[in-house]
Amino acid sequence: MSKVSPCLWFDGEAEEAAKFYVSLLPNSKIETVQKNPVDGPAGKAGTVLVVEFTLAGQRFMALNGGMRVEYTHAVSFKIDCDNQAEVDRLWDALSSNGGQPVRCGWLKDRFGVSWQIVPSALPKYLGGPDAAGRQRAMAAMLGMIKLDIEGLRRAYEGQSAA
Repeated sequence: MSKVSPCLWFDGEAEEAAKFYVSLLPNSKIETVQKNPVDGPAGKAGTVLVVEFTLAGQRFMALNGGMRVEYTHAVSFKIDCDNQAEVDRLWDALSSNGGQPVRCGWLKDRFGVSWQIVPSALPKYLGGPDAAGRQRAMAAMLGMIKLDIEGLRRAYEGQSAA
């Protein structure tokens, strides 16, 4: 178990967010839900203060901090995806209900948290042995919102779009 885990700040949505996140990936679960023992800046006594959860084997903490704090892309969570179906499923789930697609595989979910939905094949195209192919793949990626494995492959191999 890692000694370091991210803490996500919410304004009353910590449990909702944690439940949503653990529904998306295997090896994920809510560990504990701690309630406010007294009325305070983070909420009334008995409301959720902290949710500890595991997301794909990584421990997280969600904290209801008592006010909205905006996230930036300076910190994001990358999910490596084995195939396009996984990219599509996670992209659709995380960008739904008020989430915002950004570009190059980045999005903000409905809670404002930044995610990178990345096919595990991406390094093969951006770091492959063909320098011209790497450049084409990078140019293709920079033009994408959600990453498309087939589009990246075709760009790397110098094939025109279908």
